[in-house]
Amino acid sequence: MSHGTAAPATGRAAGKGLPVPHGVPADGDHPGSAPPAVRVRGVRRSFEADIAPVRALRGLDFDVAAGEFVALMGPSGCGKSTLLNVIAGLDRPDEGSVEVAGERIDGVSVLDNLMLPGILGGLRRRAATSRARDLLGLLGIGEHGSRPPSALSGGQRQRLAIARALVNYPDLLLADEPTGALDSEGAQEVLALLRQLHAGGQTIVMVTHAPEVAAAAGRIVRMRDGRAEGRP
Repeated sequence: MSHGTAAPATGRAAGKGLPVPHGVPADGDHPGSAPPAVRVRGVRRSFEADIAPVRALRGLDFDVAAGEFVALMGPSGCGKSTLLNVIAGLDRPDEGSVEVAGERIDGVSVLDNLMLPGILGGLRRRAATSRARDLLGLLGIGEHGSRPPSALSGGQRQRLAIARALVNYPDLLLADEPTGALDSEGAQEVLALLRQLHAGGQTIVMVTHAPEVAAAAGRIVRMRDGRAEGRP
């Protein structure tokens, strides 16, 4: 899970009863027999810096087959996080194309960005659109549905990341340092959202270093030397 984002878990035992996303090959089929779930071609992305531009992605080509489990490795600054942000539609490449589930996502709107996890999870387009609109309204960013994700503030982008984690109705929401990269105003927006989701019955496990952030939870479990202190 990348820093400051949220990701869902179904709460079922691994390998037992887990739903199979739409487009994933049935047991016994090779993942490569299905169209790519992700297709990246010729993507370039640079960022301005004091001395010279930082070329994070340099004409990158990348495919992920439906049902494949891919790990990206490399030294800090090699472009791993930039690639994930481009695939997620949270950042726009300077050049090249990105397709997810056969849909071009270059310059997609906030609404389109939120629909993609639903479509990948097996929802029909109409259902994915309805779910995305409902979540944007719930999270207080419904008026930004037609804007590109890159135009959102830090707090709004974190709300979008949480919304993506909620699209497929998870039993459990995992939040790893959800306020870590935000200013105080953005952090308060995200904490208010997590409180709202919890009040509605959502189970949440959050990791944080900040006592003031932990105070938003109903229970704080402290860890030391690989152990949880106090009651389980």
